[in-house]
Amino acid sequence: MTPDSFNYLAGLVKQRSGIVLTADKGYMLETRLAPMLRRDGIAGLDALALRLRAPGSTALAAEVVEALTTNESSFFRDGKPFEHLKKLLPKLAAARPAGHVIRIWSAACSSGQEAYSIAMTVAELGTAMAGKRVEILGTDLSREMLDRAQQAVFTQFEVQRGLPVQMLVRHFIQDGTRWRVKPELRAMARFQPFNLLDDPRSLGRFDIVFCRNVLIYFDAPTKSRVLATLAGLLPPDGVVYLGGAETVLGLTERLVPAAGERGVYEPARPAARSA
Repeated sequence: MTPDSFNYLAGLVKQRSGIVLTADKGYMLETRLAPMLRRDGIAGLDALALRLRAPGSTALAAEVVEALTTNESSFFRDGKPFEHLKKLLPKLAAARPAGHVIRIWSAACSSGQEAYSIAMTVAELGTAMAGKRVEILGTDLSREMLDRAQQAVFTQFEVQRGLPVQMLVRHFIQDGTRWRVKPELRAMARFQPFNLLDDPRSLGRFDIVFCRNVLIYFDAPTKSRVLATLAGLLPPDGVVYLGGAETVLGLTERLVPAAGERGVYEPARPAARSA
């Protein structure tokens, strides 16, 4: 692959997804795009770049970006955010008026484990939710992952990653060698395609946003823009959960770390923002 082809492919991926591919990621292009090249009889990455430059390549470009998106997920990943969520939800439920629907966004939801982990947390709280209904929206670039999330069926290997046995028995139905999320839990979540580079105001406002382990793939200006936009979707007592290796420091003043918490960020009070 020539440097020109790499730069073109990397530029396409950044433009369409925000993901930054540095020069040392050539192997990633080769390994993840190899099945597509074989299937379509494309000689190599140089030939792929040439084809993508031609008119009418929109569908192929979308497939390239999807193949390069990392879809790593597990139930109750990292643990701490869900411990915090368990304490936060009853407070939000008590503070909201009757009939208010608590909305939670799982951005870059992959195959749905995060969204269903949130749903299980809500279900386990029971009466502590004061009768408030919760709506969980999962979004992702990958339609293949969204289809899997929508189906709500997971392998034995997937349910063994982070999911306590008691919750597995309570919230899933065994279906041969697979496990299906129970209908009442499934009803809490819906899934749709969405690109974090687009304006999320079309999705409505949220009480809570999970946007974990996504920003690490973006450059600083893109991180700043996404974080500022997320802050604008929240009420004053809302929160954004980021990954353990992610931060808002130096990127936006619209979100501040929650006291004593890691990876939990709150909207800044107006006085805390710079002029």
